[in-house]
Amino acid sequence: MQKSFTDQLGNEILINYPPKRIVSLVPSQTELLFDLGLDKEVVGLTKFCIHPIERFAAKEKVGGTKKLKIDVIRDLEPDLIIGNKEENSRADIELLQQEFPVWMSDIYNLEDAMQTITDMGSLVDKQPEATYLNHLINAGFRDLQTLAVEKGIDQKVAYLIWKDPYMFAGRNTFIDDILRKIGLTNVITENRYPELTISKLKTENCELVLLSSEPYPFKEKHIEEIQSILPNTKVLLVDGEMFSWYGSRLVKAVQYFFEFQNQLIVK
Repeated sequence: MQKSFTDQLGNEILINYPPKRIVSLVPSQTELLFDLGLDKEVVGLTKFCIHPIERFAAKEKVGGTKKLKIDVIRDLEPDLIIGNKEENSRADIELLQQEFPVWMSDIYNLEDAMQTITDMGSLVDKQPEATYLNHLINAGFRDLQTLAVEKGIDQKVAYLIWKDPYMFAGRNTFIDDILRKIGLTNVITENRYPELTISKLKTENCELVLLSSEPYPFKEKHIEEIQSILPNTKVLLVDGEMFSWYGSRLVKAVQYFFEFQNQLIVK
């Protein structure tokens, strides 16, 4: 049968329900689809959709999130394509929308992420599984917020996502919301992902700099570089997937953040 859905950008799509041939264009949402039990239904994914690795290896690759192989997607004949406003290029999405049902998410905080899990559960006929994932995520982050208060975690932080030029996670981003959920205050007040110098942090009373493992692969050597500019600021490498993947990865992120919070407690 056919069923109508409205995506998070307000686009109405009509799909064969439940969908049997899905192409996913976002790594975190691809992982979510697999965790919802859609192994056979996911026929195409991007080269960055690496979790779980055994399923990634077995599926058709449709390019990168920003540069899709449209012809490969056409050959897969999907009855549903799932993307994201920030992750995918507008030109690619508009082209695909002319030929296929494309459902788009638009996520800025944890609540948006949980709504996306609910929406995608309905979209692929996996509502009970989606509800259970959200139960785990909601309970986990509620505990993290409580523990942040109990443990006195309230550091001022900057979160780096790129080098040359340095780019930070600013306000109105999912990462910013996650930082606040675990007890941290983002010193970057600019919106989205501004380019700034490290020396700017000197005037922001920044106590902690977090270097993300993605999209730029920060390493130990970069800690020394930043520490030389900010000798009194703590610099840590962090798992970027835990801070920025907004699907079922959030279940694993809860345990990661429990341990991360313990690292931040001043002895």
